[in-house]
Amino acid sequence: MNKIVRNIILIGVTVAFIFYAQYHFDSYTLSILKNIAIFAILALSYNLINGVAGQFSLEPNGFVAIGAYFTAILLIPPETKADMFALVDPAPIVLHSNLPFLPAILVGGIAATIVALLLSFPVFRVRGDYLAIVTLGFGFIIRIFAINNPQYTNGAMGLNDIPEVANFVWIGIVAIITFIVMINIIFSKFGRAMKSVRDDEDAATAMGINTFKIKTVAFMTSAFFEGIGGGLLASMLTTITPDQFSFLLTFQLLIIIVLGGLGSMSGAVFATVLVMGGMEMLRFLDEDITIFGIDFGAHPGLRMVVFSILLLLMMLYARRGLFGDKELTEIIKEKKSGKWVAIF
Repeated sequence: MNKIVRNIILIGVTVAFIFYAQYHFDSYTLSILKNIAIFAILALSYNLINGVAGQFSLEPNGFVAIGAYFTAILLIPPETKADMFALVDPAPIVLHSNLPFLPAILVGGIAATIVALLLSFPVFRVRGDYLAIVTLGFGFIIRIFAINNPQYTNGAMGLNDIPEVANFVWIGIVAIITFIVMINIIFSKFGRAMKSVRDDEDAATAMGINTFKIKTVAFMTSAFFEGIGGGLLASMLTTITPDQFSFLLTFQLLIIIVLGGLGSMSGAVFATVLVMGGMEMLRFLDEDITIFGIDFGAHPGLRMVVFSILLLLMMLYARRGLFGDKELTEIIKEKKSGKWVAIF
């Protein structure tokens, strides 16, 4: 089957499933699917800078927060904002800003992109662990800014009554677009340049590659989709607070991309389903457990213990992640050609 035809069929089937799920699945199942799709968007975008470009960045929570706050402020009607801000009156630009859903999430993504461009100048003066520390600090700065500037963000009280426009159709379509964009980047000339920077930045520089430009564009692209994901998250939850954008969010995304395989977009999607879906499937462990008539009582937090053990076992036996740095199509092709390369 022609590759283009096969991809069109796969996209068509996925879109059909999204529309069917939106109108036939119950609200609980839909909430899980929406959560998985949003984290897939965030994991795919984070994998671009961390896995493909090889820059150990810990900034996603900051860009997600920027996208979420910009989108929320633009979606909430002015009269609602006037009643919501309890500590101080909202700034005029906040009070009178209002846009439809699609422009609002695009503004959130663009705002994150602009911040990424400005941040790239100091950030990419360092490498490795120092880069991680600098980007980690950026996440803290955004969270502190949200708490200490109530005229823009309503402070620690956060924003409520955000219109719930982001249904599974919106989120699912954006997830598909994100995956397509990331896959095309990986297999493009620019993607190969990013991989060369990841593998040996000094050698890439010696070959004439503008490494700063490559890293900056990768950083901005990643930030744009993280901002979009943040906007979708805000609309899905209908309420946001600074505490939602702590380092724990970045840590969850880091677990996902490492488990799936750094540099593998297929692996990021598969790992998102495992991590986010797995935590819901193990929720029964937090409730009362009865085995053979014996009541063991409830143990809140047990599911996280069990889930952590499962993740630990996976990483012990798949040290490069479930997919390594390969896409699913590459793995299948290698297996069919008899050139199977073990990734475990």
